[in-house]
Amino acid sequence: MRKPALYSPSTRPGVPKAGAQGAGPAAAQADAPVAPIPRRRRWRAAAARWAASPRVMWSALALLAALLAASAWQGSANGPKALTQKDIDAAVLRTLTTQNIPSKAARAAEKIRPAVVRVMSYGKDKKGEEQEMGVGTGVVIVDKGIILTNLHVVQHAQTIKLVFADGTESGASITGVQAQNDLAVLQAHTIPDDLIAATMRSTGDLVPGDEVVAVGFPFGIGPSTSSGVISGFDRAFKSPEGEQEIGNLIQFDAAANPGNSGGPLVTMDGEVVGIVTGILNPTSHRTFLGIGFAVPIESAASAAGLPPF
Repeated sequence: MRKPALYSPSTRPGVPKAGAQGAGPAAAQADAPVAPIPRRRRWRAAAARWAASPRVMWSALALLAALLAASAWQGSANGPKALTQKDIDAAVLRTLTTQNIPSKAARAAEKIRPAVVRVMSYGKDKKGEEQEMGVGTGVVIVDKGIILTNLHVVQHAQTIKLVFADGTESGASITGVQAQNDLAVLQAHTIPDDLIAATMRSTGDLVPGDEVVAVGFPFGIGPSTSSGVISGFDRAFKSPEGEQEIGNLIQFDAAANPGNSGGPLVTMDGEVVGIVTGILNPTSHRTFLGIGFAVPIESAASAAGLPPF
């Protein structure tokens, strides 16, 4: 059974954006000394934080299995010896200190990647033969094949083709447009049985400096991952080719290039907060200089008629 769109609540209540009300002297009082976390709580928190990594979990299980085998062997030779909490703690701690743990950006990219789609637009050449016009990115927001991308990726296409994360290929139709935000909604004609939709998250409590990851197909290469931070909010952008200015954008510095358009901008939890829509380069070259823009997911999801957060 297909599921509705997935939303995640904000995880930091009451954190205002830069310039928001309530960010005055009273907020500075929050910088009170913090008591150190006991050692046991520190590694248990680390264990919970890395639990999403299959490699770490399997390593921990292997260590525990070895401990159980050793315990059984000692029990047969010297009488019963129970596996203690100390033994378990030591096994988990050893795993955390000896295994290569994936970075936060790597885990975020791994979570969002099943929902990232390659979007290819095709037209006719002078001989009437089909030719590729460009490559962009899309993100699945509902697992019945509803995909968000940029309007400029598919606007003049006569045919749209998709490639899902599992390699499934499909045609697509444009079912919705939000021209003021350069957004298009696609419906895939063929849907993988195990299609996974992205989880969307409100931008309400995000602040400049929060880490983000962009996943897409820059210059058709990918899926490619880049990481950076949110640089600001409520930015405006006008592409060199267009006359329309888009406002209320998220500015970020994770690398993006032509082909990233329409792809997801996600938090370190792998939850979508924006749709990448453009890069700023004052020269004639369309390459990344450190300033990218994304449409906030609140606006982007409304293009598909999804309810607000």
